[in-house]
Amino acid sequence: MVRMNCVACGLAMIVVAGAALEPARGDMAQWPRYRGPDGSGHCREKGLPVRWEPADVAWRIELEGRGHSSVCLWGERIFLTAARKTDEGQVERAVICLDRNDGHVLWRQVAGVGEAEKLHNMNSFATPTCATDGQRVAVFFGRGGMHCYDVDGKPLWSRDLGEFPGVWGTGASPVILGELVIQNCDAEGPSALVALDKRTGRTVWQADRGERPRGGWNTPIVIDAGSREELILAGEHGVRGYDPADGRELWFCQSFNGRGTPIPAFGKGMLFVISGKPGDVYAVRPGGEGDVTAGRMAWHTQRRSGRDLSSPILVGEHLLVVNMAGIGTCYAAADGRQLWQERLEGAFSASPIAIDSLVYIQNEAGQTLVIRPGETLDVVACNDLGAPEDEIFRSTMVPSQGQIFFRSDRAVYCVGRRARP
Repeated sequence: MVRMNCVACGLAMIVVAGAALEPARGDMAQWPRYRGPDGSGHCREKGLPVRWEPADVAWRIELEGRGHSSVCLWGERIFLTAARKTDEGQVERAVICLDRNDGHVLWRQVAGVGEAEKLHNMNSFATPTCATDGQRVAVFFGRGGMHCYDVDGKPLWSRDLGEFPGVWGTGASPVILGELVIQNCDAEGPSALVALDKRTGRTVWQADRGERPRGGWNTPIVIDAGSREELILAGEHGVRGYDPADGRELWFCQSFNGRGTPIPAFGKGMLFVISGKPGDVYAVRPGGEGDVTAGRMAWHTQRRSGRDLSSPILVGEHLLVVNMAGIGTCYAAADGRQLWQERLEGAFSASPIAIDSLVYIQNEAGQTLVIRPGETLDVVACNDLGAPEDEIFRSTMVPSQGQIFFRSDRAVYCVGRRARP
């Protein structure tokens, strides 16, 4: 077992951000959606913190309400959601904007107050992450609707996208693509992938996804498939490619076991997919038509290590996955060979990010492992925010301009020194 504490790792907890940093490019001040600009979790910036300890936390802000949405960031502003129970037992869902420099609240808008739906005990009433294009902020609350604000908090439009029946709750985040806001509306009933006009909220197209693909947890990504762009969405039964212009389904590849919570990783001309439940990890070549299960699945490898919530991440020739129980596995991206499998300490719900060829992944206690993918497990650092024991970290961290932002169920943290152009 790799223990995530300073003594076991034998590492001096220092902050690399104090060193000289490269000038920040414009896109480094933007992390506009869940898992970054392209949804892959990859950050092109260098010089971000690798090691930290509680004394290195630049600021921490307690939130009014709780939730699991990750933060998204544009320039000086951080956007996230939270929810709280009212005295009458209803749920108040809110959108919050923070100043990235010290965490103070710039504005807080209540999106709605309504009856509390059923939730899995690991979910929240504010799990989907906001999306922004620097002018507007799109927010999804499942049964609580889709809402859009300008960056100063002015309400622009709202849409009711359905009842989302079931006992799991929702978790899929919106994606802004050109003039569209795209939202996965899977549920335990009639389900759809919808695209709304980001200026007005009207429906531009809707793709039927059938009955009962279960919860709406997977967030779409857009990839370059060579001759065309494809909108990729995994679900309980497999992964599908859609035309982002009109929602037409292009192809389908069947999975080995259901749920489809983790987002596929993309690289080397292939999509790398894990199913959520114990079942094979597999690679599929996009760009096909119809059912491509037999013709375009490049490889599949048995994966029986338990349930997965975290998404896989591809770094170079290596695909890294950490399951809910903390079992980390590294596969060779070329052929799916399992290179190593080790137990890490803690439970893991958040998805990893990649910075400068290193993988950062945080457990539910707020401790972060920094791993160098390779033929064997190589732990570069193990870091701790010093969070209270009753805080839970299920959100994915956000890097930007020399800083890393973390969100627990009730607070936001900042580590690192900001690099300015």
